[in-house]
Amino acid sequence: MGPLDELGHHIEELLKDLGGMDMFNFGWGSITTYSVWIIIALVVCLVVFLVVKSRMRLVPKMGPVAAIEATVDYIRKDIGHGVLGSKEAVDRHMPFIFTVFFFILGANLIGLIPGAKAASGTFSATLVLALISFIYFNYYGIKHSGVLHYVKNIAPAGIMPGLNIAVWLIELMSLCLRLVTLSVRLFANMYAGHIVLGAFSILTTLFVFPVINEFTLANLAQGSVSIAWMVLLIAMYAMELLVAFIQAYVFSLLSAVYVMLATSEH
Repeated sequence: MGPLDELGHHIEELLKDLGGMDMFNFGWGSITTYSVWIIIALVVCLVVFLVVKSRMRLVPKMGPVAAIEATVDYIRKDIGHGVLGSKEAVDRHMPFIFTVFFFILGANLIGLIPGAKAASGTFSATLVLALISFIYFNYYGIKHSGVLHYVKNIAPAGIMPGLNIAVWLIELMSLCLRLVTLSVRLFANMYAGHIVLGAFSILTTLFVFPVINEFTLANLAQGSVSIAWMVLLIAMYAMELLVAFIQAYVFSLLSAVYVMLATSEH
């Protein structure tokens, strides 16, 4: 049996592993492996920022602290001032945007550690994140305009009677679909990335194991293919590092855009 003949079995195991498993079942619910990694991501983010806060200086030095400060400054300028606009809106909403960004980023990066899992790699987690964002921007939209005015202005003003009802229903559906767009985009990108990384890792090991088990010229020639898979794995790993930042940024950007739309005058 050649290495590729075993690939299907290993891919099935990979997909099963990425699906997570129950660690403690209580009947009404369970604690899964992803639940544990969500808690780990929260703790790591908290510890990192407590350390960063204790080491902040007026003139930052090079290193992780300076990198985090630069990231905070960039997000504040690009998303805060670029999307939210006013200083009042930036001061009010950026703590939420920063929390969302760094939690997703931390979860994504932790998920790239061999043996770990990304909290963003399960749809239930990304759906909860999307729900939190959904509640947040609707709450501030209602707080800004009042319930009746906010609900009424889901559809743009100035549309002829009769047609405005249809437009309102379409806009309401579009508003609810933000839950889907936020959650599915993050989950699909991270889940697909982990499948690709897992597949390349499997292919690398499948081609190199015969050489380890029995060193022959035939196995050596076959094992040399694993070098190509290793190169692809490293390239994909680098890409996933970039994707980890991009997905955290996109989720935060869209959340800020929705806050801006909810609190702006129609």
